[in-house]
Amino acid sequence: MNNKEFESLIKQPANIRYEYFIKQVVDREEIWGLYNDGWAASADDEGNYLFPFWPRKEFAEYCAIGDWSNYKAEAINLQEFVELFLLGMVEDGIKPSIFFNNDDSAVLEVEVLKYDLERELENY
Repeated sequence: MNNKEFESLIKQPANIRYEYFIKQVVDREEIWGLYNDGWAASADDEGNYLFPFWPRKEFAEYCAIGDWSNYKAEAINLQEFVELFLLGMVEDGIKPSIFFNNDDSAVLEVEVLKYDLERELENY
């Protein structure tokens, strides 16, 4: 990915970044998070616990600043993510924060993310 493509994508609205995320993670069969003895997490204004995920390593590394400066980008296999990770998030009441850009992200229910990923997988 070149710098121009990176800069263009990181500046897109959250809904456009979400669409890109769905296509990329299904195509690459991996999702990226930030990890340091546990996954990076945040909270929204309502106190919901959020796990951020990115479509590519470069975007995760871009957000490894501030409280996350000691975190490293780590890949999660897509099948493992859908079958295990999302189930754990539902049980723990955690929402996915998709394609954070150090400003905003697409925050949604786990069921919506799972549905969108499975629908995209059907196209492959």
